[in-house]
Amino acid sequence: MKKMLPKIAASLAVCSILAGASVAADVIKIGVQAPITGSYASEGQSIDNGVKLIVEQYNAKGGILGKKIEVVTCDDQGAAQQAAICAKKLVNEGVKAVIGSYTSGATEAAQTTYHRAGVLQTSDGTSDSLIAHKYWTFFRNSFPNSAEAEYTAKYFVDGKQYKKIVILSDYSSYSTDLADATVKALKAKNANIIYEGKIKSGSQNFTATLTKIKSMDPDVIYFSGYYTDGGLLRAQQIQLGIKADFVGGDSNDNPDYMKLAGDSAKGTLLINVPTPDILPYDIAKTFLVDYKAKFNMAPASIWSLMNVDGLRAILHVMEQSKSDDTKVIAEGLHALKDFPGITGPVTFREDGERIGGGYMTYEVQADKSYKIVYQ
Repeated sequence: MKKMLPKIAASLAVCSILAGASVAADVIKIGVQAPITGSYASEGQSIDNGVKLIVEQYNAKGGILGKKIEVVTCDDQGAAQQAAICAKKLVNEGVKAVIGSYTSGATEAAQTTYHRAGVLQTSDGTSDSLIAHKYWTFFRNSFPNSAEAEYTAKYFVDGKQYKKIVILSDYSSYSTDLADATVKALKAKNANIIYEGKIKSGSQNFTATLTKIKSMDPDVIYFSGYYTDGGLLRAQQIQLGIKADFVGGDSNDNPDYMKLAGDSAKGTLLINVPTPDILPYDIAKTFLVDYKAKFNMAPASIWSLMNVDGLRAILHVMEQSKSDDTKVIAEGLHALKDFPGITGPVTFREDGERIGGGYMTYEVQADKSYKIVYQ
Protein backbone atom coordinates (compact mmCIF):
# COMPACT_ATOMS: atom_id res chain seq x y z
CA MET A 1 0.00 0.00 0.00
CA LYS A 2 2.87 2.37 0.85
CA LYS A 3 4.30 1.75 -2.62
CA MET A 4 0.96 2.64 -4.18
CA LEU A 5 0.52 5.98 -2.37
CA PRO A 6 3.01 7.98 -4.49
CA LYS A 7 1.37 6.69 -7.69
CA ILE A 8 -2.11 7.56 -6.39
CA ALA A 9 -0.93 11.04 -5.38
CA ALA A 10 0.69 11.61 -8.79
CA SER A 11 -2.45 10.42 -10.53
CA LEU A 12 -4.62 12.77 -8.48
CA ALA A 13 -2.25 15.67 -9.25
CA VAL A 14 -2.50 15.02 -12.99
CA CYS A 15 -6.29 14.84 -12.76
CA SER A 16 -6.34 18.13 -10.86
CA ILE A 17 -4.19 19.84 -13.51
CA LEU A 18 -6.35 18.47 -16.32
CA ALA A 19 -9.53 19.61 -14.54
CA GLY A 20 -8.07 23.08 -14.09
CA ALA A 21 -7.10 23.23 -17.74
CA SER A 22 -10.61 22.16 -18.73
CA VAL A 23 -12.16 24.93 -16.64
CA ALA A 24 -9.71 27.49 -18.08
CA ALA A 25 -10.53 26.34 -21.61
CA ASP A 26 -14.20 27.09 -20.98
CA VAL A 27 -13.51 30.71 -20.01
CA ILE A 28 -12.37 33.75 -21.99
CA LYS A 29 -10.68 36.27 -19.72
CA ILE A 30 -10.92 40.01 -20.34
CA GLY A 31 -8.73 42.34 -18.32
CA VAL A 32 -9.55 45.80 -17.02
CA GLN A 33 -6.64 48.09 -16.24
CA ALA A 34 -7.97 51.30 -14.71
CA PRO A 35 -7.63 53.66 -11.73
CA ILE A 36 -10.06 51.98 -9.32
CA THR A 37 -8.58 54.04 -6.49
CA GLY A 38 -6.74 57.36 -6.38
CA SER A 39 -7.43 60.73 -7.96
CA TYR A 40 -9.22 59.34 -11.02
CA ALA A 41 -11.23 56.64 -9.23
CA SER A 42 -14.61 57.81 -10.52
CA GLU A 43 -13.43 57.30 -14.10
CA GLY A 44 -11.74 53.96 -13.38
CA GLN A 45 -14.72 52.55 -11.51
CA SER A 46 -17.02 53.65 -14.32
CA ILE A 47 -14.84 51.83 -16.88
CA ASP A 48 -14.84 48.70 -14.71
CA ASN A 49 -18.62 48.88 -14.23
CA GLY A 50 -19.25 49.34 -17.95
CA VAL A 51 -17.09 46.36 -18.89
CA LYS A 52 -18.73 44.14 -16.27
CA LEU A 53 -22.20 45.16 -17.45
CA ILE A 54 -21.44 44.21 -21.07
CA VAL A 55 -19.89 40.91 -19.94
CA GLU A 56 -22.90 40.17 -17.74
CA GLN A 57 -25.21 40.74 -20.70
CA TYR A 58 -23.12 38.46 -22.93
CA ASN A 59 -22.94 35.73 -20.30
CA ALA A 60 -26.72 35.89 -19.79
CA LYS A 61 -27.03 34.89 -23.45
CA GLY A 62 -24.56 32.03 -23.14
CA GLY A 63 -21.23 33.84 -23.36
CA ILE A 64 -19.17 33.89 -26.53
CA LEU A 65 -17.87 31.03 -28.69
CA GLY A 66 -19.56 28.67 -26.26
CA LYS A 67 -17.50 30.03 -23.35
CA LYS A 68 -18.25 32.26 -20.39
CA ILE A 69 -16.42 35.58 -20.15
CA GLU A 70 -14.55 36.41 -16.96
CA VAL A 71 -13.39 39.92 -16.03
CA VAL A 72 -10.06 40.35 -14.25
CA THR A 73 -9.55 43.86 -12.88
CA CYS A 74 -6.26 45.49 -11.87
CA ASP A 75 -6.09 48.89 -10.19
CA ASP A 76 -3.30 50.93 -11.81
CA GLN A 77 -4.20 54.08 -9.80
CA GLY A 78 -3.60 56.08 -12.99
CA ALA A 79 0.16 55.78 -12.40
CA ALA A 80 2.81 54.44 -14.79
CA GLN A 81 4.65 52.30 -12.23
CA GLN A 82 1.49 50.56 -11.06
CA ALA A 83 0.35 50.19 -14.67
CA ALA A 84 3.49 48.20 -15.50
CA ILE A 85 2.73 45.88 -12.56
CA CYS A 86 -0.87 45.48 -13.74
CA ALA A 87 0.28 44.57 -17.24
CA LYS A 88 2.42 41.69 -15.94
CA LYS A 89 -0.36 40.51 -13.63
CA LEU A 90 -3.02 40.49 -16.34
CA VAL A 91 -0.74 38.73 -18.83
CA ASN A 92 -0.01 36.06 -16.20
CA GLU A 93 -3.77 35.72 -15.63
CA GLY A 94 -4.11 34.71 -19.28
CA VAL A 95 -6.37 37.53 -20.49
CA LYS A 96 -7.05 37.82 -24.21
CA ALA A 97 -7.57 41.57 -24.15
CA VAL A 98 -7.24 44.47 -21.74
CA ILE A 99 -9.61 47.43 -21.57
CA GLY A 100 -7.74 50.52 -20.35
CA SER A 101 -6.29 52.50 -18.98
CA TYR A 102 -7.90 55.91 -18.44
CA THR A 103 -4.71 57.99 -18.43
CA SER A 104 -2.29 58.08 -21.35
CA GLY A 105 0.71 57.66 -19.06
CA ALA A 106 -0.64 54.47 -17.50
CA THR A 107 -1.68 53.16 -20.91
CA GLU A 108 1.73 53.72 -22.44
CA ALA A 109 3.54 52.15 -19.49
CA ALA A 110 1.72 48.87 -20.15
CA GLN A 111 1.80 48.84 -23.97
CA THR A 112 5.06 46.97 -24.54
CA THR A 113 4.21 44.19 -22.08
CA TYR A 114 0.90 43.51 -23.80
CA HIS A 115 2.51 43.65 -27.24
CA ARG A 116 5.19 41.14 -26.31
CA ALA A 117 2.57 38.79 -24.88
CA GLY A 118 0.22 39.18 -27.86
CA VAL A 119 -2.55 40.59 -25.65
CA LEU A 120 -4.91 43.14 -27.21
CA GLN A 121 -5.18 46.54 -25.53
CA THR A 122 -7.82 49.17 -26.19
CA SER A 123 -7.76 52.48 -24.33
CA ASP A 124 -9.29 55.96 -24.23
CA GLY A 125 -5.83 57.53 -23.85
CA THR A 126 -5.55 60.47 -26.23
CA SER A 127 -1.80 61.20 -26.36
CA ASP A 128 -0.55 60.98 -29.94
CA SER A 129 2.49 59.04 -28.71
CA LEU A 130 0.33 55.98 -28.00
CA ILE A 131 0.18 55.23 -31.73
CA ALA A 132 3.88 55.88 -32.37
CA HIS A 133 4.96 52.27 -31.70
CA LYS A 134 2.45 50.93 -34.24
CA TYR A 135 1.85 47.86 -32.09
CA TRP A 136 -0.61 45.47 -33.75
CA THR A 137 -2.05 44.80 -30.29
CA PHE A 138 -3.07 48.41 -29.55
CA PHE A 139 -6.34 50.14 -30.50
CA ARG A 140 -7.39 53.61 -29.43
CA ASN A 141 -11.14 53.88 -28.83
CA SER A 142 -11.09 57.67 -28.36
CA PHE A 143 -9.68 60.38 -30.62
CA PRO A 144 -6.17 61.88 -30.58
CA ASN A 145 -5.08 65.12 -28.92
CA SER A 146 -4.13 66.54 -32.31
CA ALA A 147 -7.78 66.39 -33.44
CA GLU A 148 -8.98 68.18 -30.31
CA ALA A 149 -6.21 70.77 -30.69
CA GLU A 150 -7.31 71.64 -34.23
CA TYR A 151 -10.87 72.13 -33.03
CA THR A 152 -9.73 74.25 -30.05
CA ALA A 153 -7.65 76.54 -32.25
CA LYS A 154 -10.59 77.06 -34.61
CA TYR A 155 -12.89 77.84 -31.69
CA PHE A 156 -10.45 80.28 -30.07
CA VAL A 157 -9.52 82.17 -33.25
CA ASP A 158 -12.58 81.93 -35.49
CA GLY A 159 -15.26 81.48 -32.85
CA LYS A 160 -14.28 83.55 -29.80
CA GLN A 161 -11.60 85.69 -31.46
CA TYR A 162 -9.47 85.73 -28.33
CA LYS A 163 -6.60 88.25 -28.48
CA LYS A 164 -4.62 87.13 -25.40
CA ILE A 165 -4.42 83.41 -24.70
CA VAL A 166 -2.94 81.57 -21.70
CA ILE A 167 -2.11 77.86 -21.97
CA LEU A 168 -1.73 75.82 -18.76
CA SER A 169 -0.84 72.13 -18.48
CA ASP A 170 0.53 69.72 -15.91
CA TYR A 171 3.50 67.38 -16.32
CA SER A 172 1.57 64.26 -17.38
CA SER A 173 2.10 62.88 -20.87
CA TYR A 174 -1.55 63.46 -21.76
CA SER A 175 -1.72 67.07 -20.60
CA THR A 176 1.67 68.02 -22.05
CA ASP A 177 0.84 66.39 -25.39
CA LEU A 178 -2.54 68.16 -25.62
CA ALA A 179 -1.06 71.53 -24.65
CA ASP A 180 1.77 71.20 -27.18
CA ALA A 181 -0.66 70.20 -29.94
CA THR A 182 -2.95 73.11 -29.07
CA VAL A 183 -0.09 75.62 -29.08
CA LYS A 184 1.02 74.32 -32.48
CA ALA A 185 -2.49 74.61 -33.90
CA LEU A 186 -2.96 78.11 -32.48
CA LYS A 187 0.35 79.32 -33.88
CA ALA A 188 -0.64 77.98 -37.28
CA LYS A 189 -3.59 80.40 -37.07
CA ASN A 190 -1.36 83.28 -35.88
CA ALA A 191 -3.03 83.39 -32.46
CA ASN A 192 -1.46 85.48 -29.68
CA ILE A 193 -0.33 83.19 -26.85
CA ILE A 194 0.86 85.45 -24.02
CA TYR A 195 1.80 82.71 -21.53
CA GLU A 196 2.57 78.99 -21.49
CA GLY A 197 2.98 77.43 -18.07
CA LYS A 198 2.74 74.25 -16.03
CA ILE A 199 1.25 73.39 -12.67
CA LYS A 200 2.14 70.48 -10.41
CA SER A 201 -0.86 68.17 -10.39
CA GLY A 202 -2.30 67.58 -6.93
CA SER A 203 -0.64 70.63 -5.33
CA GLN A 204 -4.09 72.13 -4.48
CA ASN A 205 -2.98 75.78 -4.37
CA PHE A 206 -2.41 77.50 -7.71
CA THR A 207 -2.70 81.12 -6.60
CA ALA A 208 0.95 81.97 -7.37
CA THR A 209 0.55 80.94 -11.02
CA LEU A 210 -2.86 82.56 -11.30
CA THR A 211 -1.64 85.83 -9.75
CA LYS A 212 1.10 86.01 -12.39
CA ILE A 213 -1.50 85.38 -15.09
CA LYS A 214 -3.85 88.03 -13.67
CA SER A 215 -1.27 90.75 -14.30
CA MET A 216 -1.30 89.83 -18.01
CA ASP A 217 -5.06 90.50 -18.31
CA PRO A 218 -5.79 87.46 -20.55
CA ASP A 219 -8.99 86.82 -22.49
CA VAL A 220 -8.88 83.09 -21.81
CA ILE A 221 -7.14 80.53 -19.62
CA TYR A 222 -7.00 77.14 -21.31
CA PHE A 223 -6.18 74.12 -19.12
CA SER A 224 -5.22 70.82 -20.73
CA GLY A 225 -4.95 68.77 -17.52
CA TYR A 226 -7.38 66.66 -15.50
CA TYR A 227 -10.57 67.61 -13.66
CA THR A 228 -8.94 67.02 -10.27
CA ASP A 229 -6.87 70.19 -10.80
CA GLY A 230 -9.16 71.99 -13.24
CA GLY A 231 -11.96 72.44 -10.72
CA LEU A 232 -9.60 74.01 -8.19
CA LEU A 233 -8.00 76.23 -10.82
CA ARG A 234 -11.40 77.58 -11.79
CA ALA A 235 -12.45 78.19 -8.16
CA GLN A 236 -9.19 79.99 -7.38
CA GLN A 237 -9.40 82.02 -10.60
CA ILE A 238 -12.80 83.39 -9.53
CA GLN A 239 -11.54 84.03 -5.99
CA LEU A 240 -8.71 86.15 -7.42
CA GLY A 241 -11.11 88.12 -9.61
CA ILE A 242 -9.59 87.04 -12.93
CA LYS A 243 -12.30 87.76 -15.48
CA ALA A 244 -10.89 85.63 -18.31
CA ASP A 245 -12.88 82.75 -19.76
CA PHE A 246 -11.81 79.37 -18.38
CA VAL A 247 -11.71 76.61 -21.00
CA GLY A 248 -11.01 73.03 -19.99
CA GLY A 249 -9.76 70.29 -22.26
CA ASP A 250 -11.69 67.02 -22.48
CA SER A 251 -10.46 65.52 -19.20
CA ASN A 252 -12.13 68.31 -17.23
CA ASP A 253 -15.49 66.94 -18.36
CA ASN A 254 -16.33 65.03 -15.17
CA PRO A 255 -18.90 65.49 -12.36
CA ASP A 256 -16.07 65.90 -9.84
CA TYR A 257 -14.96 69.04 -11.68
CA MET A 258 -18.28 70.58 -10.67
CA LYS A 259 -17.82 69.55 -7.05
CA LEU A 260 -14.31 71.00 -6.85
CA ALA A 261 -15.20 74.23 -8.62
CA GLY A 262 -18.44 74.68 -6.69
CA ASP A 263 -20.46 77.72 -7.72
CA SER A 264 -17.45 78.90 -9.76
CA ALA A 265 -18.15 76.12 -12.26
CA LYS A 266 -20.80 78.37 -13.80
CA GLY A 267 -19.54 79.83 -17.06
CA THR A 268 -16.81 77.24 -17.55
CA LEU A 269 -16.33 76.20 -21.17
CA LEU A 270 -15.56 72.51 -21.69
CA ILE A 271 -14.33 71.00 -24.95
CA ASN A 272 -15.13 67.35 -25.60
CA VAL A 273 -16.88 64.93 -27.89
CA PRO A 274 -20.66 64.78 -27.31
CA THR A 275 -21.66 63.95 -23.72
CA PRO A 276 -23.31 60.54 -23.09
CA ASP A 277 -26.80 61.94 -22.54
CA ILE A 278 -26.99 63.69 -25.92
CA LEU A 279 -25.46 61.01 -28.13
CA PRO A 280 -27.95 60.44 -30.96
CA TYR A 281 -27.68 56.65 -30.94
CA ASP A 282 -30.38 54.25 -29.70
CA ILE A 283 -27.70 51.85 -28.51
CA ALA A 284 -26.28 54.63 -26.29
CA LYS A 285 -29.67 55.40 -24.78
CA THR A 286 -30.25 51.71 -24.03
CA PHE A 287 -26.83 51.30 -22.44
CA LEU A 288 -27.32 54.37 -20.23
CA VAL A 289 -30.67 53.02 -19.00
CA ASP A 290 -29.11 49.62 -18.25
CA TYR A 291 -26.12 51.20 -16.52
CA LYS A 292 -28.28 53.39 -14.27
CA ALA A 293 -30.51 50.44 -13.40
CA LYS A 294 -27.48 48.31 -12.47
CA PHE A 295 -25.34 50.84 -10.60
CA ASN A 296 -27.88 53.49 -9.57
CA MET A 297 -25.81 56.24 -11.21
CA ALA A 298 -24.77 57.47 -14.64
CA PRO A 299 -21.34 56.71 -16.15
CA ALA A 300 -18.71 59.20 -15.02
CA SER A 301 -18.13 60.55 -18.52
CA ILE A 302 -17.87 59.75 -22.21
CA TRP A 303 -14.55 57.97 -21.53
CA SER A 304 -16.14 54.94 -19.89
CA LEU A 305 -18.45 54.59 -22.90
CA MET A 306 -15.47 54.72 -25.24
CA ASN A 307 -13.84 51.91 -23.29
CA VAL A 308 -17.07 49.93 -23.44
CA ASP A 309 -17.06 50.39 -27.22
CA GLY A 310 -13.52 49.02 -27.29
CA LEU A 311 -14.74 45.85 -25.58
CA ARG A 312 -17.84 45.62 -27.74
CA ALA A 313 -15.74 45.84 -30.90
CA ILE A 314 -13.45 43.04 -29.69
CA LEU A 315 -16.37 40.76 -28.78
CA HIS A 316 -18.07 41.53 -32.10
CA VAL A 317 -14.98 40.48 -34.06
CA MET A 318 -14.66 37.31 -31.96
CA GLU A 319 -18.22 36.38 -32.90
CA GLN A 320 -17.75 37.21 -36.57
CA SER A 321 -14.42 35.40 -36.90
CA LYS A 322 -15.45 32.56 -34.57
CA SER A 323 -11.99 32.83 -33.02
CA ASP A 324 -10.41 34.02 -29.79
CA ASP A 325 -6.94 34.11 -31.33
CA THR A 326 -5.67 37.64 -30.77
CA LYS A 327 -3.95 37.83 -34.17
CA VAL A 328 -7.21 36.96 -35.89
CA ILE A 329 -9.12 39.48 -33.73
CA ALA A 330 -6.58 42.23 -34.46
CA GLU A 331 -6.95 41.62 -38.20
CA GLY A 332 -10.72 41.86 -37.81
CA LEU A 333 -10.48 45.10 -35.83
CA HIS A 334 -8.22 46.65 -38.46
CA ALA A 335 -10.83 45.75 -41.07
CA LEU A 336 -13.76 47.07 -39.00
CA LYS A 337 -15.81 49.73 -40.79
CA ASP A 338 -18.51 51.79 -39.06
CA PHE A 339 -19.26 49.27 -36.34
CA PRO A 340 -22.31 50.72 -34.49
CA GLY A 341 -20.83 51.91 -31.22
CA ILE A 342 -22.34 53.60 -28.20
CA THR A 343 -20.11 56.60 -28.97
CA GLY A 344 -20.73 56.50 -32.70
CA PRO A 345 -19.42 54.46 -35.65
CA VAL A 346 -16.15 52.65 -34.89
CA THR A 347 -13.51 52.33 -37.60
CA PHE A 348 -9.81 51.72 -36.96
CA ARG A 349 -6.87 52.66 -39.17
CA GLU A 350 -4.06 50.18 -39.75
CA ASP A 351 -2.07 51.74 -36.90
CA GLY A 352 -4.93 51.26 -34.41
CA GLU A 353 -6.15 54.87 -34.50
CA ARG A 354 -9.90 55.38 -34.39
CA ILE A 355 -11.13 57.43 -37.32
CA GLY A 356 -13.62 60.27 -36.97
CA GLY A 357 -14.78 62.23 -33.98
CA GLY A 358 -16.54 65.56 -33.73
CA TYR A 359 -16.04 68.02 -30.86
CA MET A 360 -18.35 70.45 -29.13
CA THR A 361 -17.95 73.24 -26.59
CA TYR A 362 -20.27 73.22 -23.58
CA GLU A 363 -20.93 76.11 -21.23
CA VAL A 364 -21.65 75.04 -17.65
CA GLN A 365 -24.90 76.56 -16.37
CA ALA A 366 -25.76 77.61 -12.81
CA ASP A 367 -27.46 74.25 -12.19
CA LYS A 368 -24.34 72.43 -13.51
CA SER A 369 -26.11 71.40 -16.73
CA TYR A 370 -24.45 71.90 -20.12
CA LYS A 371 -25.39 74.22 -22.95
CA ILE A 372 -23.83 73.63 -26.37
CA VAL A 373 -22.27 76.92 -27.50
CA TYR A 374 -20.02 75.86 -30.41
CA GLN A 375 -19.68 72.83 -32.66
